[in-house]
Amino acid sequence: MSLTEYQRKRDFRKTPEPAGRKASSRGELTFVIQKHAASRLHYDFRLELDGTLKSWAVPKGPSLDPTVKSLAVQVEDHPLAYAEFEGIIPQGEYGGGTVMVWDYGAWEPEGEEDPLAAWQGGKLKFTLAGQKLKGSWALVRMGGRAGEGGKNWLLIKHDDRAAKSANEYDVLTKKPRSAVSRRTMDQIAAAADKVWSGDAGAAKKSGSKQTPASAAAKRTGPKGKAAKPSATKKAVAGRPVTAASAGKIAGAKRRALPREMKPQLATLVAAAPEGDQWLHELKFDGYRILARLQQGKVVMLTRNGHDWTHRFKGIAAALATLPLENGWIDGEIVALNGEGISDFQQLQNQLRRGDEQSLAFYAFDLPFAQGYDLRAAALVDRKKFLADVLAASPDGVVRYSDHLVGSGEEFARQACKEGLEGIICKRADSSYVGARSPAWVKVKCTRRQEFVIGGFTKPQGGRRGFGALLLGVYQGKKLVYAGRVGTGFTQRSLRDIHGELLKRKRKTSPFDSLPKGTDERGVTWLSPELIAEVAFTEWTDEGLLRHPSFQGLREDKKPQAIVREEPTVAKGNNSKTKGSTGKRGSANAKSQRAEGDSVVAGVEITHPDRVVFAETGLTKLELARYYEEVAEWIMPHVAGRPLTVVRCPGGAGGKCFYQKHLTDSMPESVRGVEIKEKDEIEPYLVVDDLGGLISLVQLGALEFHPWPARADNVERPDRLVFDLDPAEDVAWDEVVRGAREVRDLLEALGLQSFVRTSGGKGLHVVAPIDRRTTWEQHKEFARGVAETLVRAAPDRYVATMTKAKRRGKIFVDYLRNQRGATAIASYATRARAGAPVATPLRWSELTTLESSDHYTVANVRDRLRRLKKDPWEGFTGVRQSITAKALSQVAT
Repeated sequence: MSLTEYQRKRDFRKTPEPAGRKASSRGELTFVIQKHAASRLHYDFRLELDGTLKSWAVPKGPSLDPTVKSLAVQVEDHPLAYAEFEGIIPQGEYGGGTVMVWDYGAWEPEGEEDPLAAWQGGKLKFTLAGQKLKGSWALVRMGGRAGEGGKNWLLIKHDDRAAKSANEYDVLTKKPRSAVSRRTMDQIAAAADKVWSGDAGAAKKSGSKQTPASAAAKRTGPKGKAAKPSATKKAVAGRPVTAASAGKIAGAKRRALPREMKPQLATLVAAAPEGDQWLHELKFDGYRILARLQQGKVVMLTRNGHDWTHRFKGIAAALATLPLENGWIDGEIVALNGEGISDFQQLQNQLRRGDEQSLAFYAFDLPFAQGYDLRAAALVDRKKFLADVLAASPDGVVRYSDHLVGSGEEFARQACKEGLEGIICKRADSSYVGARSPAWVKVKCTRRQEFVIGGFTKPQGGRRGFGALLLGVYQGKKLVYAGRVGTGFTQRSLRDIHGELLKRKRKTSPFDSLPKGTDERGVTWLSPELIAEVAFTEWTDEGLLRHPSFQGLREDKKPQAIVREEPTVAKGNNSKTKGSTGKRGSANAKSQRAEGDSVVAGVEITHPDRVVFAETGLTKLELARYYEEVAEWIMPHVAGRPLTVVRCPGGAGGKCFYQKHLTDSMPESVRGVEIKEKDEIEPYLVVDDLGGLISLVQLGALEFHPWPARADNVERPDRLVFDLDPAEDVAWDEVVRGAREVRDLLEALGLQSFVRTSGGKGLHVVAPIDRRTTWEQHKEFARGVAETLVRAAPDRYVATMTKAKRRGKIFVDYLRNQRGATAIASYATRARAGAPVATPLRWSELTTLESSDHYTVANVRDRLRRLKKDPWEGFTGVRQSITAKALSQVAT
């Protein structure tokens, strides 16, 4: 069947559905199930076959119960691009209503018969590997009168490990969320309506010949010119930006203004993703800044948390005039050259002179406003409120970074044509995650990144200062040589940079090695502390830069964070892209081909089908995808902390070992923090983003145990952890009772606490604290709390590890609070049968919880989707300390 019937039924000037065309398979066969609220609610089941999506309407939806035979009515074929469609079909159009991607994944035909012939013969057996539906299935065409001329089929689940009875689990009874955006039907309808009614959508519907890129150029000012207020600003002028209006945003949570805010970072990709679920912004060439506003006071922080308010006093003054009583604004400060283009080198020169003329702050996100945490809200809602806030902004100083919906490749071409650095592509429905996320990706017009400076050569001819800078990137702890740059300098930058270089002279090379034949005569070696931003055309086969040009020094990043950037393919982008050249480039091309199959957060998962939890059949790839899905929940508990991981190369049933030190074999996304251990300085593992966490999963890590202290000051702990570990003969109710008694005792000592399952046998009671106590005080207080419980109920508690004394009692393990000790991270898996997950709870949930291993990889994601509030709401905002009075109260 061709797409003629599909296209005949639709007017693509009025519906956002893809027109599409018949296409050849891209390798792995895709299936999708879309929940469709048309005239009657139903589910559309689609299988990729013969260049289209073979489609059936399933009125009651698929069932995991093998005894249920679900009616599936065959409809017209749909284009392959329809698998990614989620939004609203306008009322009055064919199929008008809301569409959700309910499940999505790959499928494989079963048996040796050609699947197309099997489908034509009316009996197709297949295996699904989706997020909700898995295992073996069949589609069987009904005969006779019931077959309605071949249209009526039966969708049947085979009786296998993935099958469930209706009493055990009925996926359709739960409030489903999208498999790609996690939104409900109502949220999709609201967001799709906003996106479709926007400027780009209006141009699309009216048939305007104006390209999306040119529209963005007029609205955003791609060259950064101080144009008239944009159409967006005119539209929002005068709308309220009160706390009440902020509280009406879906996902907004009432909270105190956070003291810190981690920026969301974008992943480099080779081409812009397509589809109206993506918003595209211009990429600015400046310094990323998070501005904290509170009662007219503005603090401007770099991505690493450095206070640069004093360097941008004019912009801070402009921000202070905004109608925002409190909030965090995310944006970028740029300098505009004579062409109106953001120029990083000019920005540096102006900063040296203290000149703020022609500087502008482009604001593109609003993660917190008017007493409400907006990080869980959809990006389109955050940007709409941001536009309202900036409506009163002085023109030319603080500007709204507008966006375009869809047409990513065309937008990128236009940006490059205008001489810009590139574009940023963001999912319209994405939340704000303080880490690198696949929901934000960047496309660069030219290859450009930061490099660590490890040396310089003597100047030649009439040049002064130095000749060229020797550059490198980190691979783990090694600084790998990447070539040299000798162009792009001015006389002033040569003089200024030379002065900085001379402060860092050393006798030996900081590079791991240099290419054979490298002339080291006349080279001055440097401590690897300075960072240069360099533009270049490509990488050579030897891993060196081709045609590099110096752009400026960077002060907002750490040398150890500088790694070789390689583009991947954005999720949902099916366009073919070119990888980088050379040996490493071909490896990158392999990663691109695997995207959607074995690449998670930019990390290629080798042996993706290896089962790591035998009881559930959970594979290594599925585990990596679990961590990707819960990234916004787990990363605040592991990022930036020394880690001990449990590595199980053969899976949870094989041999496992603990690892806490960084080794040369570790990927570059994992860094080390030097900590004194006895008489040695040891590099402890640290990850800063999701890519680092997934890299450890790729190495077989099944458990993550962070220190109760952060890597930037390991000598000051910031949380107390009490592990209630019951003996085998202790009832679960007693464990729950014990957790509550720990809570009550801590409350009497002035500390608020939170509870989580350990994923093992017991419960953890966790109390965040300010970083004021030493490790000795920290441990002494924890020991005092444990022993206070023992004195009060010696028949129920014990504070010693001796197993002989623990029979019939709960061991109150306070030793998690000594220097070097760790505890399992919230939302981390345990290397135990069933893939249990350490899960934060509300205290009220203890009443109905039956065991500490109740939540697993299989069900914790459904829990997170159902939650209206974070069970540990307010955890990061708690400000409390272990006082001298509290110490004396528990002292023995």
